[in-house]
Amino acid sequence: MNDISSSVTILTRAMLGLALLACALLLVACSGGSALGAVEASASSYAPSETDQPLTVSYIVGRDATVDVYLLDAAGARYDLRRGQPRSASSDPYVLRFDGTVPTSDPVLLRRLLPPGVYTLVVAAQASGGVPEERRLPLEITGSELPIPDVQNLLVSPATISPNADAVNDVTEITYRLPVSATVNIDITAPTGESIPVVTREDEGPYEQHHVWNGKRPNGSLLPSGVYTYTVQAEDDYGNLVRREGQITLEDVGQPEARIVYASIAPQRLMLGGVLTVTIRVKNTGTVPIRTYGPPSGYRYTTDDVFSSVDGGRYTAQAGGFWRVGLDWDANSGGGPKRYPFRWALSPKPPEQWKVPGVEDWLIPGEEVDVVGQVVILQRETKMGFYVGLIQDGVGFFQDRSARTIVEVGF
Repeated sequence: MNDISSSVTILTRAMLGLALLACALLLVACSGGSALGAVEASASSYAPSETDQPLTVSYIVGRDATVDVYLLDAAGARYDLRRGQPRSASSDPYVLRFDGTVPTSDPVLLRRLLPPGVYTLVVAAQASGGVPEERRLPLEITGSELPIPDVQNLLVSPATISPNADAVNDVTEITYRLPVSATVNIDITAPTGESIPVVTREDEGPYEQHHVWNGKRPNGSLLPSGVYTYTVQAEDDYGNLVRREGQITLEDVGQPEARIVYASIAPQRLMLGGVLTVTIRVKNTGTVPIRTYGPPSGYRYTTDDVFSSVDGGRYTAQAGGFWRVGLDWDANSGGGPKRYPFRWALSPKPPEQWKVPGVEDWLIPGEEVDVVGQVVILQRETKMGFYVGLIQDGVGFFQDRSARTIVEVGF
């Protein structure tokens, strides 16, 4: 029994000694072991322009450390793939996938495909309290040197727009040229940080490009006035990424609205050749001024006339967007632009007193005006169903077939 007890005691002490030695070795490894272990690349030669498979770089981190991974070209220029990345100690390797592109410090060319050449792949680790460690591997990049994409001759005009449907600077045009095919994104960033997509991952060829932005969100809702930033990004199939940006200002933003408050069509009986008088009261119920021009209040038509042809066509010479009131009747055979052949400006003043004399007047939000128009009846119909409407040229009829009145004509 004594021999057995002695043997057990010796064995116990031996096992305890081994345990203590293992702990000591572990402490040494934890406090002073290597921060960077094996480093391997999946190949020593890589042709990014000829493959869609990335080069993989794996490395072991033996101690908690900060890791840099970068390439050096033959002239010593450094291209960072990872910089100052914290990594925990692990027996499993970390893996980096390299597609041949690197970030740049260029504010326009954000990422670029490295040109063919001989490089050195460097993985460096710095543990707290330890000395820097690194491993270096040779890497040759082969294949063709490809042209870099760009957004050339970028112009956003006008640089200030007023999205209020008055047909004056309601939209801006974005034009540019692509030297090579690319996938394009165009975004507008509001002062609040909200991002408004204009173009999303659209494949565009090496041509002159043109896009239009109406100053609104994609759902058509209005954005507030302010200074916005536009960004145009172009990325090719190889990861080259170019970005150009600038500013655009939104002002006088609003949705024009108006209503016919009152309308009278009289008399309801007249003889052929008699004069029909229409009186219309209109109110600006929106938040922005309404532009108007046309035959002034009091202008007299005949039923053979059309607003677009009277006075040598002067009332169709301006661009769309202007507001008018109009008069039409049921049997009028004109459709589309020939609807409401009799139209008048939303102003009771003579043209020389308009906001821009002889050119246009404005109806201010909340303002009401009374417009009077006359039509000499030459149409041989015994009963004519007249009605009034509110028109914005080139946009539509915002109040249609209102105040319908039957007028009897004798002849």
